[in-house]
This record gives sequence, structure tokens and C-alpha cells, in this order.
Amino acid sequence: QWQLVESGGGLVQPGGSLTLSCAVSGFSLDSYSMGWFRQVPGKEREGVSAISIFGGRTDYADSVKGRFTISRDDAKNTVYLQMNSLKPEDTAVYYCAAHYSTRSSYTSLAASDYDYWGRGTQVTVSS
Repeated sequence: QWQLVESGGGLVQPGGSLTLSCAVSGFSLDSYSMGWFRQVPGKEREGVSAISIFGGRTDYADSVKGRFTISRDDAKNTVYLQMNSLKPEDTAVYYCAAHYSTRSSYTSLAASDYDYWGRGTQVTVSS
């Protein structure tokens, strides 16, 4: 039974930092490209960041470039999203997702490309 479990969300002041984790079980992460997405009520799920298998390529939405960093530890079957200089507009539920891929350079910020999803963790940026 596969499972993706996000953690690390919470309430943070503007300018603060959080690190999200996505622990994967039920399959080996090393054959999957991974992505982080976020969603606020009434809006479509937005791609935030993605990382290829082996971690050789990363991709970011323009709104988070220079502030967020995605990484993966295949030995721990875990993906991370380091979020710095957080803004109120970063407030959302953050989801991780997995896409089976054999291409070492593959990344995608399109939700429709992903096969497995976690249930999300809430991030609130507010003073």
C-alpha cells in the first residue's frame, strides 16, 4: 500500500522559514520524479517545485524562485521543500506528488502528470 505523508507545515510570520517533508512508503522513490504543489480554496492546484530522479534537475514556479529549494534523499525515501522568506501569499495547503519516470531529466509542474498524491499539510504565513 503506497503512501505519501507530508509534514512540517504550520503558522509562520512573514519573512520566516519552514521545511516541508514528504515521506514515501510502498514504493522506492528512486524511480519517481517528485513535485510539490499548493492549493487555496477556490483556486486550482498550483505547481510549486519539481525534482527529477537522482535530483539532477529541479524546476520552480516563478513565484517561489530564489526562495524555495526542493531536495530528495532516496535512502530515506523522503523529499523536502525548504521555504525561506515566506510571504502571506504562500499560504496554502501543500501537497507532494510522485510520477514514475525513467528519464533522468524529467520534471513537471503540471498536476495532471502525477500518479500518487499525499493528503497535504497546511502552511499559513501571517503576522
